[in-house]
Amino acid sequence: MLFVIFHLSFLLSVNAQPSPILERYIQEGLTNNLSLRQESLEISRVTESLNQARSLFYPHIAFNPTYSLAAGGRRLEFPVGDLLNPAYKTLNQLTGSDKFPTNIENVNQLLAPNNFHDTKISVNYAIFNTDIHYNYLIQKQLVSAQEARRRVVENELRYTIATAYYQYLQSLDAVTIFKNSRKVLNELTRLNEKLVNNNVATKEVLTSARYEVSKVDQQLAVAGKNRETARAYFNFLLNRDLTAPVTVDSSLTRILPESKENLPDLQQTAIRGRQELAQLNGSLEAARTAVRLNEANASIPNVYVGANTGFQGFGYTFKNQAYVVAQVGLQWDLFKGYEKRSKIQQAKIQTDLLQTRLTDVQHQIQLQVLQAYYDLNAATESLAATQSGVLNADQTFRVIDSKYRNGQSLLIEFVRYENDRQTAQLQHSLARTDVLIKRAALDRAVAVGQ
Repeated sequence: MLFVIFHLSFLLSVNAQPSPILERYIQEGLTNNLSLRQESLEISRVTESLNQARSLFYPHIAFNPTYSLAAGGRRLEFPVGDLLNPAYKTLNQLTGSDKFPTNIENVNQLLAPNNFHDTKISVNYAIFNTDIHYNYLIQKQLVSAQEARRRVVENELRYTIATAYYQYLQSLDAVTIFKNSRKVLNELTRLNEKLVNNNVATKEVLTSARYEVSKVDQQLAVAGKNRETARAYFNFLLNRDLTAPVTVDSSLTRILPESKENLPDLQQTAIRGRQELAQLNGSLEAARTAVRLNEANASIPNVYVGANTGFQGFGYTFKNQAYVVAQVGLQWDLFKGYEKRSKIQQAKIQTDLLQTRLTDVQHQIQLQVLQAYYDLNAATESLAATQSGVLNADQTFRVIDSKYRNGQSLLIEFVRYENDRQTAQLQHSLARTDVLIKRAALDRAVAVGQ
């Protein structure tokens, strides 16, 4: 009877009262859940790609020493001595002096430098580079898309944790219902024992009552198994020990007055708040930037400056080997077989693809909200019907119970109406849990809490 009074005290609605206990569990799940942690790591990875793209705006400074040893290979041979020495000797004779050298050796030099070093510092800086500029914008937009992706997973995890919690509460309800039913049947068994001992009834009423108790014991065992399974799954979502205790919030069974939300407003709220759309918008912006990148590559040259300074020469002496070279460069591909035109077209196709996908997802979200809205309405109406069923079943059972105790009813009628009452209570418990789950599904579709 207490069960009936407890459950009939609920009012029909579409809004569950906020639960601080459940919200605390949700926050714990958002902190500890491994899937969400993977999304956070993915954001960190993409952020590092953004940092790498930003680093390209700075000069590149490198220290590049090289030292070469060579043997064999091609040689540069030139008979400079054979050509100049006779001529210089003749000039010396004509002038009567030794002004011109006559001991010049022929050139016989390895082309590969031997005992040669080039110890330098190189500086390169892109004054204007379309790849660097637009790649940075693309990476920034992809970070935004990845952050939206994390919020999508977070929204789904909120729904999953809330649903698992409601199912655990329902499994506790089922255990309570079967225990109450077993208590009633145990009282029936004791009553039948007295009737048989007093020769008021025959023995089959006692064995039949014991059989009904055994059936409830079997149902109670299954309900206990379902309770432990529901608790383990809930703890799994929170990345806790599977057997950790779960605090029950009885306030979740108190239902608020019916909400005045209407379907068009819910759909508009979902369109504004769903992170799937934010994720697609981030990817769409990145695709549009890729179009601008390829268009810029086709029409704008890249300009850079650079410098090398250091020491270069044979042997590590550093004497009279210092040098410096400065450069200003421009790169402009004038023709690459229409490759750039194809890349521009490919980027535009990707943009159109994402735009089409965005429109499709908007329609899917509107449909999802509509389905969740009417599912909740149907669950609410079902809850009202089960409340009436519990009341009627309980009233009928009390009449049959009184009749049976006064010998005016058969055992089969008692068992039948007790089973009907148990079924009504289970249906009401399931319907109440279904309202909570359907409300959570509507919140997920509308992106409440994001």
